[in-house]
Amino acid sequence: MRLVYKPLIIITSFLIVLASCSSKQSEKKEKPLPGPSAPFDTKALLAYNPKDADKKIDAVMQMLHKTRGFNGNVLVAKHGKIIYENAIGWADYLHRDSLKLNSQFELASVTKTITSTAIMMLWEQGKLKLDDDVKKYFPDFPYDGVTIRLLLTHRSGMMNYVYFTDDLYRAEHRNQRKGLTNAEEMALIAQYKPRPFNKPNARFLYNNSNFMVLGSIIEKITGQSYADFVKTHIFKPCGMEHTACYSKAVYDKIPVDVVGHDRGQWRYSVVQNFLDGPVGDKGVYSTVGDLWLYDRALRAGRLLKQSTMDSAYQIRNPMVHGHFSYGYGWRIFEAPDQQVVYHTGWWHGFRHIYLRDLKNDITMVLLTNLSNGSLLHLDELFKAVGMPIVRKSAYNGSGETSDD
Repeated sequence: MRLVYKPLIIITSFLIVLASCSSKQSEKKEKPLPGPSAPFDTKALLAYNPKDADKKIDAVMQMLHKTRGFNGNVLVAKHGKIIYENAIGWADYLHRDSLKLNSQFELASVTKTITSTAIMMLWEQGKLKLDDDVKKYFPDFPYDGVTIRLLLTHRSGMMNYVYFTDDLYRAEHRNQRKGLTNAEEMALIAQYKPRPFNKPNARFLYNNSNFMVLGSIIEKITGQSYADFVKTHIFKPCGMEHTACYSKAVYDKIPVDVVGHDRGQWRYSVVQNFLDGPVGDKGVYSTVGDLWLYDRALRAGRLLKQSTMDSAYQIRNPMVHGHFSYGYGWRIFEAPDQQVVYHTGWWHGFRHIYLRDLKNDITMVLLTNLSNGSLLHLDELFKAVGMPIVRKSAYNGSGETSDD
């Protein structure tokens, strides 16, 4: 009997040893990012000691503040760790209130990345199709052939509702303090049928109407307000405790302390009005830290599948300067073996840039409340951080850095 079982024992032992070696080798490999069900340690992600601030980045930011009037909050992170974070300047110049790291800024068009994420979540759940016509959800919508996909890529050909509504309110002497809801804005478009700029899918034409309509579709499909949907399905899963969507249609006064200052001058502080009612194209208020958590949650697959995110980051329009395009709610910069997805924002005295270097795992967030063009001079910051210079005139046709 022993002779019969001995080979079996030897084979079994060999397999155990082999499995043990294989397990040890797998342990040496990089651990995958945590999935949607894994614990999300926001405290660890947000950990930062100012004494450890990257000195090169700090020197650049201090110079940007002194020479270009940068006023705002900044966060830079590499490989899952914050290496620089600072609040520089005034939250409200009139009352001499200083910015804090948790100061909430109106994100302006950075909101579009959140709207895109919400739309793609509903697509994954089978609640919409990207080629659905807007008229499926709003039968009175006055334009034919406008799909969700065209809205996501700014190819709808729509007019800009901001200018249309502003002109209408001035002409008809309407109350400019009370904010419009998305549903009310959609009703105005249905009633007045403002002339579109061009035919659907004719060309890329960036404007806020596309994402205001997407915000309206989210409300129609879910039966929730846009604010409630993104709070439940994006902000909470990401641990974004200092982020919310505020509409003037709901709030008489937006409950944040950071005031936007326009025209690059402190005396032009901006008071929210009826155009701060519609959301989806804007309307989310957040902090540099929460946008860092949003970045980590996206990378960890807590919100969307990787294949869905890859689709969102795919070039959907002809390249500008050979490097710049737009996907589904994300601006895209590409160079040889490089990809940065990002978005800018500019609204009522707020101006921002939110950059995510996918290859090098670098995140940069700059939120400002003084629209003075300081964010047009970030080349030295890009160099100090070690990511591509994301500026349209920075590269020539062959991908080399240009002199200008």
